[in-house]
Amino acid sequence: FSFCTGAMDNRSFQQGSFSSFRSSSSDEDLMDIPGTAMDFSMRDDVPPLDREVEEDKSYNGGGIGSSNRIMDFLEEPIPGVGTYDDFNTIDWVREKSRDRDRHREITNKSKESTWALIHSVSDAFSGWLLMLLIGLLSGSLAGLIDISAHWMTDLKEGICTGGFWFNHEHCCWNSEHVTFEDRDKCPEWNSWSQLIISTDEGAFAYIVNYFMYVLWALLFAFLAVSLVKVFAPYACGSGIPEIKTILSGFIIRGYLGKWTLVIKTITLVLAVSSGLSLGKEGPLVHVACCCGNILCHCFNKYRKNEAKRREVLSAAAAAGVSVAFGAPIGGVLFSLEEVSYYFPLKTLWRSFFAALVAAFTLRSINPFGNSRLVLFYVEFHTPWHLFELVPFILLGIFGGLWGALFIRTNIAWCRKRKTTQLGKYPVVEVLVVTAITAILAFPNEYTRMSTSELISELFNDCGLLDSSKLCDYENHFNTSKGGELPDRPAGRGVYSAMWQLALTLILKIVITIFTFGMKIPSGLFIPSMAVGAIAGRLLGVGMEQLAYYHHDWAIFNSWCSQGADCITPGLYAMVGAAACLGGVTRMTVSLVVIMFELTGGLEYIVPLMAAAMTSKWVADALGREGIYDAHIRLNGYPFLEAKEEFAHKTLAMDVMKPRRNDPLLTVLTQDSMTVEDIETIISETTYSGFPVVVSRESQRLVGFVLRRDLIISIENARKKQDGVVSTSIIYFTEHSPPMPPYTPPTLKLRNILDLSPFTVTDLTPMEIVVDIFRKLGLRQCLVTHNGRLLGIITKKDVLKHIAQMANQDPDSILFN
Repeated sequence: FSFCTGAMDNRSFQQGSFSSFRSSSSDEDLMDIPGTAMDFSMRDDVPPLDREVEEDKSYNGGGIGSSNRIMDFLEEPIPGVGTYDDFNTIDWVREKSRDRDRHREITNKSKESTWALIHSVSDAFSGWLLMLLIGLLSGSLAGLIDISAHWMTDLKEGICTGGFWFNHEHCCWNSEHVTFEDRDKCPEWNSWSQLIISTDEGAFAYIVNYFMYVLWALLFAFLAVSLVKVFAPYACGSGIPEIKTILSGFIIRGYLGKWTLVIKTITLVLAVSSGLSLGKEGPLVHVACCCGNILCHCFNKYRKNEAKRREVLSAAAAAGVSVAFGAPIGGVLFSLEEVSYYFPLKTLWRSFFAALVAAFTLRSINPFGNSRLVLFYVEFHTPWHLFELVPFILLGIFGGLWGALFIRTNIAWCRKRKTTQLGKYPVVEVLVVTAITAILAFPNEYTRMSTSELISELFNDCGLLDSSKLCDYENHFNTSKGGELPDRPAGRGVYSAMWQLALTLILKIVITIFTFGMKIPSGLFIPSMAVGAIAGRLLGVGMEQLAYYHHDWAIFNSWCSQGADCITPGLYAMVGAAACLGGVTRMTVSLVVIMFELTGGLEYIVPLMAAAMTSKWVADALGREGIYDAHIRLNGYPFLEAKEEFAHKTLAMDVMKPRRNDPLLTVLTQDSMTVEDIETIISETTYSGFPVVVSRESQRLVGFVLRRDLIISIENARKKQDGVVSTSIIYFTEHSPPMPPYTPPTLKLRNILDLSPFTVTDLTPMEIVVDIFRKLGLRQCLVTHNGRLLGIITKKDVLKHIAQMANQDPDSILFN
């Protein structure tokens, strides 16, 4: 699934567990999606709840002779009733009501005995315990991914003879034959040319290293795409669009399961190590949510309630960003601003706790050996001047333009992949892109290094001990300001680095468009930050040289004297990184906080805010959607965006089904339909639920019953209740009239009936209806006129109407 268009074709979903009269369970025609075979057998990682509880064998039904008694076999709950089919939306109102009832029952029982009191306390504490476990597991997996990716990235260039499990940096740490100038060169670390032809000099050695670099990259990419394709199609892509959709109430079975977690963890290391233009930060959110979903099954409170489970997933997403950037507060704000649909205050506290535990766990592992949570942590101390807001805003404009360009081109490429033969060859596509990336990357040292190392290099504030080409200034040791390096003329190394960085910028801009969305784990945070950091560093060095050579200009002479330390190029790189990331994702508050936590510099919040807001304004002017919302729309997920306003003057009667000249609405009557009648309706329709009315003549609304609950209840009654036949009458009423002797037993299904379905009148403005769907998380709403049932509006109908009003294809909404 994910951004991987076509994963639906690799996997079928079948509904084989119920009787043969079952069909698709969507509000409309889920079975009629072109080119898609829906098959709902539970072969995925996380079984639905109706499989987790054994069927109750204790029912004691009456026989044919006991006809005057209505058989209410739902006095004890039936496994499966109240759960949802795959690719359907949950009923938030019902789930929250069930949780309130459960909590009320536990609270009342806690006054009866000590054991019940202990159970009540453990139930209240279980949420915090779950957050602790999620933080520990997420932090541990993030540390494992960081260490493994660092080692395998260096494996493309050579191997440590003192221990093959050491990466390049660790290999040379304890070497006694290394100098400060050549601290990356030690006899223990051998390049592939040294191992194969015993020399590291000359053209042939360069060709050997070049060949081995490309070979390792292709091997890692091939393993990654093969594992995803064979074992877990859901493990590809970033995962954030699907997580946003799941958190809004959608069901995608197996997307957050154990197989997805295992394969995504392994292939994420391989994908990052291959040198492709992608990052691990977005997929780490998916990994953390998988941890949260799996651990939910240890607690009945969360296992049996879909709404409560989504509160846990919101906190897990915060933990994922916390370990991705070492930013616990930014992680909480990211979950609140970007991915969560329902975020109560209690979830805010627990998200903060989970993010804290995850960050502490990663800090204990110390994967980078620098006592920091990320490779590119920096500390700036030089103050910025008010005039510098102008170049910072220019970086914001660049970030917005880059974001809009990237979204349009990437979506166009992903749509081409989805609608042409290209989507049928994911392995070939990954290998071709990997080969092109590796061949173009090796000659340039800034494209050859991992993207995290590149960002670290660009963020770096040059000091006396730096040997990087970016710090190759003339008069390097002129310390006229008491140890701080003043602005100084650029040397050959800086000019050489500028040309290489310009080429790196072009490669990153182009290759990221084709990389993001392939069938491997791929995040967008790091490539976007790299593009912005390169642009920022180029602008920062330009400003630095301008201030040095023209310090007498009016814009400089008031605050920048000759030999002063005025401009910090690393700060420009950081602001550019924030601008480009904001332009692609449209993050604002969380982005600024994440960047602040990365640098630890309070004085740079204003430049970051200016760049982030400018980037968002420019990008929004060219296209309203961020990259994740664009991929949600591309894949047809039923996500109702809470940030957009509905401004059209339409009414509920314009959107409801049935439309004028359509067949009448399929309804059930409360006391006159037989088992056979209802089974026929179920087999001939694909609706996910049915309104129940007093009679077909009156059309007075009684309630609403879900298709899945009907199927499970009737099937259970046939198995456990003696004498139930096709002519048995089904009652949705509290009482029933006396029945003649020797008639088949009747079924009372009032307990599965929603007696308070949400209704609106036919003249209700659609802007109110849309707000109701957003804020209550409804899956359907019934339309009445003077108490008579007229029609139904589903979430899919609302989404189609919004798309139609925006001149988009309404049939692009695939699921319910």
